[in-house]
Amino acid sequence: MLEHPFLDDTQLPAWSQMSPEKARTDIRLAISRAQEALETICTVQEPNYQNTFAALEAAPAELMRGWQRLNHLRSVMDSPELREVINELMPEVVMFSSSMTLNPRLYAVLRQAAQAPFVQELDAVRRRFVQETLEDFRESGAELPEEKKQRYAELSAELAMLSQQFGEKVLDSTNAWEYITPDATELAGLPDSAREAARLDALAHGHGSETAPQWRFSLQFTSVQPVLTFAENPTLRERVWRAMNSKGTGEYDTSTIINSLLTLRAEKAALLGYECYADYATSRRMAGSGQNALDFIDRLHAQVRPAYLEEMETLRRFAEEQSGSPMPVLEPWSVAYWSEKRRKALYDFDTEELRLYFSMEKVLQGMFSIYAGLYGIRFTEQPTACLSPGDPLPEGCVETWHPEVKFYLVHDAESGEHLGSFYTDWHPREEKRAGAWMDALSTGLPPMGTTPRVPHLALMCGNMSKPTADKPALLTHMEVETVFHEFGHLLHQVLSNVPVRALGGCNVAWDFVELPSQINENWTWEREALDRYACHWQSGATLPEALKDKMLAARNYGAASFFMRQLSFGKIDLELHTHTARYLNRDVEETDRAILADYRVPMSEQGNSVLRAFSHIFDGGYESGYYSYKWAEVLEADAFSRFTSEGIFNPATGRDFRRCILSQGNSRPAAELYRDFMHRDPDTTALLRRCGIL
Repeated sequence: MLEHPFLDDTQLPAWSQMSPEKARTDIRLAISRAQEALETICTVQEPNYQNTFAALEAAPAELMRGWQRLNHLRSVMDSPELREVINELMPEVVMFSSSMTLNPRLYAVLRQAAQAPFVQELDAVRRRFVQETLEDFRESGAELPEEKKQRYAELSAELAMLSQQFGEKVLDSTNAWEYITPDATELAGLPDSAREAARLDALAHGHGSETAPQWRFSLQFTSVQPVLTFAENPTLRERVWRAMNSKGTGEYDTSTIINSLLTLRAEKAALLGYECYADYATSRRMAGSGQNALDFIDRLHAQVRPAYLEEMETLRRFAEEQSGSPMPVLEPWSVAYWSEKRRKALYDFDTEELRLYFSMEKVLQGMFSIYAGLYGIRFTEQPTACLSPGDPLPEGCVETWHPEVKFYLVHDAESGEHLGSFYTDWHPREEKRAGAWMDALSTGLPPMGTTPRVPHLALMCGNMSKPTADKPALLTHMEVETVFHEFGHLLHQVLSNVPVRALGGCNVAWDFVELPSQINENWTWEREALDRYACHWQSGATLPEALKDKMLAARNYGAASFFMRQLSFGKIDLELHTHTARYLNRDVEETDRAILADYRVPMSEQGNSVLRAFSHIFDGGYESGYYSYKWAEVLEADAFSRFTSEGIFNPATGRDFRRCILSQGNSRPAAELYRDFMHRDPDTTALLRRCGIL
């Protein structure tokens, strides 16, 4: 048994030993040790790189490792006990973090060191780390007068707690709703895969039997999406849509938290000398300011809006014709339904047909083969075991937090070096948060001198379609895109070759971080790539050319509507964080309608605001950053044009992308890295051309 499982770095995490009580001990011990390390730096008389900036990077590493493991467990195995310990420890962790950057003695030593002759003798990456560190301190209040530092620390703690509370309310409101029916006629139109998943879900929750089945629907995306897209029963669609709109309402109301978060973020930005929080958040990103990011969204909106309006009007007319009834406006619970009907009518293409060719296992195998060839790496799955506390780990196995979790090694194909490892956890559970994400559990280092390489450790999580009793996990194409997307983030992490951890992996400008993930989605649309993994789960036959033709022909179907949806998320995020005072203490739905009037068409009703459960910006770190998805999509559409011209499997192009982008982290400015790969600045029209809007 490990004495401090949350802090241990001598082996892979021992998840079964990480109890809430151990967390209390370990996190507080790590805070104490980090404080001692910082105090040592404060007493430095003759500064050099190792006793100042390198020591500063190392000081909180143990704490960060433990805190991240604890929060990861909350994300995938949520429980009242985990929530209690996180809420108890969070003020202490945030206070330590604030005390580090607000420590005048520590900042004085760092400033003195930054002016010392040794800095000019450092390599370019470490010189960048020195400058980035000083900027981090300035943006964290280091140069505030003493009377304002206390308020900054209080704000940091309050904001962290509010974000935690927002996430809890969204998860709880998601899990609070279910609909169970014994009436099979309600399920008309639902694909067999969705029916079977609902039947198994009901059984798992004690409803129905093999001879008298019932069907359970929840607010998990894999349950909601088939109903809204395929269910012939409008009452069922409406029921699910209204439930989706209930997130963050009633006893789980998030509106007060939203108002408090916006208020405190604006105060924090003003305290640091910024006009608004968006300016603070984007000051060191590619956008440079909140207004620049807003202008970017507004320019795209102006270009996309005509196509969006035409697309939605065409859909309304189609629904009216098909239903045989006047339909002056669409019902929000029927938009996806009529859209799928029209797709099928136009292209003779049922998206559910694709599922049979996208088994999770084959998708992963094909994905691994694509990027192994492009980037010169190889993947090896390892045996795993999920343990109960006190159980011994079987020899040769890697411990996981859940029986469904897999584990893989990544090696360089030429040198044989172990570059990194990662876990995957792909299917929904009630104790698991929604969405899909990649996270770095440990950022590695390249070999330095006689010190060998330190491998990275990361994870990918999602909420994809689950296997059933007689079928493997069969994915929608959208889910395939999501798997490729998260794998792009993971490659960005495990192929990092930066000698300073703080600048490695995905620690890049927020509006650059989505480039490696979003460019990967292109390989889910290319014919040659599809042949690597799109094969029938039973026969092994590749995706028929006729079906592939229909899928590719329908690629841009609904593109303007999806584009506008993403722009609307970026718009409301930036508007709230740029012109905060306009929206404080206003009704959330009123605010939503005021900001997004030009981003929607009239519906029979609007429903509750997306803000009520907008975890990206209120609990996910994307505040003033949701625009980065579109910003990075502009970059990746342009960057992928090099792959299409030189070959989507061309190893020389792939090695260049690994060398110029994936391996570099934040060792140089993002714009420079992009120019290294493309040999020019980005063509911002590439995305609109690809979507068929230009």
